[in-house]
Amino acid sequence: MRMYDIILKKRNGKELTTEEINFFIENYTKGNIPDYQASALTMAIYFQKMNKRETADLTMAMANSGDILNLDSIEGIKVDKHSTGGVGDTTTLVLGPMVASLGIPVAKMSGRGLGHTGGTIDKLESFKGFSVEMSEEKFVENVNKIKLVVGGQTGNLAPADKKLYALRDVTATVDNVSLIASSIMSKKIAAGADCIVLDVKVGEGAFMKSKEAAFELAEEMVEIGKKVNRNTVAIISDMDQPLGFGIGNVLEVKEAIDTLKGKGPKDLYELCLTLGSHMVVLAGKAKNIEEARAMLIHTVESGSALLKLKEFVAAQGGNPSYIDNPEKFSKAQYIIPVNSNKEGFITKIHAEKVGIVAMELGAGRATKEDIIDLSVGIVLNKKRGDKVLKGEPIAYVHANNMEKAEKAVKDILNNYVIADEYKETIPLIYGIVK
Repeated sequence: MRMYDIILKKRNGKELTTEEINFFIENYTKGNIPDYQASALTMAIYFQKMNKRETADLTMAMANSGDILNLDSIEGIKVDKHSTGGVGDTTTLVLGPMVASLGIPVAKMSGRGLGHTGGTIDKLESFKGFSVEMSEEKFVENVNKIKLVVGGQTGNLAPADKKLYALRDVTATVDNVSLIASSIMSKKIAAGADCIVLDVKVGEGAFMKSKEAAFELAEEMVEIGKKVNRNTVAIISDMDQPLGFGIGNVLEVKEAIDTLKGKGPKDLYELCLTLGSHMVVLAGKAKNIEEARAMLIHTVESGSALLKLKEFVAAQGGNPSYIDNPEKFSKAQYIIPVNSNKEGFITKIHAEKVGIVAMELGAGRATKEDIIDLSVGIVLNKKRGDKVLKGEPIAYVHANNMEKAEKAVKDILNNYVIADEYKETIPLIYGIVK
């Protein structure tokens, strides 16, 4: 079998066999296929696309390129949640404890943030001492003991995807549904969960900018899940404005704690209830979504979800006292209001650009080598549909550098749109794909 023939076949719009896809992934991972041939194939896939069978085969080839976590020794049906990324998206920190407090094992592998999207691991490291580095045995032990664990993605978990994504990133071949879907699902399958709930973001702050593109990606990933016997559900949710109010690591962790205390932003809480309800049903703990939702609400009202967060943080070396005493978290040196320059209604917040402002303050990484400042970021005071008076704060900048803070104030003002009226209604949930 020759790589040249595989490239030619896909370039001409023909379907690749399972054997050809396996040959490519296995040999590219081993270093037997040069980058120029791999990039030629991904470009051919970009233009000629892949069918559902090819996409499923590519997913499994990448999942099998390294370790697959064996979670058979974990009691119960294991559930996992994945978000396609956005601004202020801290659902894992709220959702994990809620679901785990119902006795459902949540075994999650997470990554770090890059660009305008935040990483769950970075947020959790706001707790002094918290670590995601652990052996597979410790990972399984923690899930069995407290029903919740968040581990870092090991170097040998779907290594083909890591190598291929780095290549796609510099060859303009990221934006293809089959390649995106197989990238996400290969890691989820390798992480070993029985059921997967996907939060597919749509809007300006998301990777998928249009509703049609988001549904297409959701359908592709759910189809892959079915083909490999993983119960998979996708929720398409709004990311045309940041989720919640906090953007930045400590700020988002504080917001997650507030939500588990019943005092968080409505949109964050509602999204967690929606995602969590499907996790509970897939795990077999509730007959329907309504029953699951009531169970999750009770975990917040009874305080059991907050207790689970403390247990989880302590189990991974973090200091749980921060949860009762949030003033222990690191604080930014400067907190500066962003005052509105006109009166009216907020009709638009350019989510991605606001996320980039937070990144430039130090809350995110422009490159993988950048060091994050956990204390900085933005707290929104007004969101879409809110009325604002001239001179009233629409946001607060948390910064450790005054020059960066002053630039952030101007940039945030430029990325809020204020008009005389607001009529548009954008839903939080666009739909569900099963």
